[in-house]
Amino acid sequence: MSAGRVTRRNLLLGTAALVPLLSGRASAFGEKSRFIPAVVKHGGRWDARLNGLRRIAWELQRRTSVEVLPDARACMLDSSEIFEYPFLYFGGDGDFPPLRDTEVENLRRYLTYGGFLLGDANDGSDGNGFDASFRREIARVLPQSKLTAVPSTHVVFKSFFLVDAAPGRLLNKPQMEACVLGKRAAVMYSQNDLAGAWSRTEAGDFEFDVSPGGEPQRELAIRIGINLLMYALCLDYKDDAVHLPLILDKRR
Repeated sequence: MSAGRVTRRNLLLGTAALVPLLSGRASAFGEKSRFIPAVVKHGGRWDARLNGLRRIAWELQRRTSVEVLPDARACMLDSSEIFEYPFLYFGGDGDFPPLRDTEVENLRRYLTYGGFLLGDANDGSDGNGFDASFRREIARVLPQSKLTAVPSTHVVFKSFFLVDAAPGRLLNKPQMEACVLGKRAAVMYSQNDLAGAWSRTEAGDFEFDVSPGGEPQRELAIRIGINLLMYALCLDYKDDAVHLPLILDKRR
């Protein structure tokens, strides 16, 4: 990334410093030189895919020039700690209780300042389970920005790899949904268990089977995962200038 590129990291650091809640912690964000995925701790099963987050961070470093720490840092949403990370992963297996008002307010502030949240239904639910709980809580956090379908023309599908769908361990929905603030997708949501496709055991084996597309589907899930991380790290992607026309021609 070029030195002049605006990043969510810089934006969060600069704006968070204006908030009294963060006055004692904001400087720590600028000291982090490597990308670390942060994982939202909530009242349900929030830690089902920690191995997947570590793995996608490793893939990000292997396939791009981004330096990472292949870890998964658990964060409470009402803590100023979330402002130290440009990327938050909010996953779960099954439903979870409502967020506290302090968590809703702090997450709203984080997203408004430029933070990025990836919601991921580890249970592949649709209208119940994690899906119902996540939709309920995001509607509280961003009541003026409803989840809407992400078109295949969105820049996230070409922020690094050229892809046109977002499968995960499952393929319940071919596309993701997003909450948009201005021209920026502050929240993206998948019902396909993206991190389930990324996850490996300590022995190095993939932890879950991928259906219906098998290993080609897993590779697509890894690629969209890297695209999401690249989107989370940068604010100034231009929809018409992410790739050269020559590269786009090769896709056809």
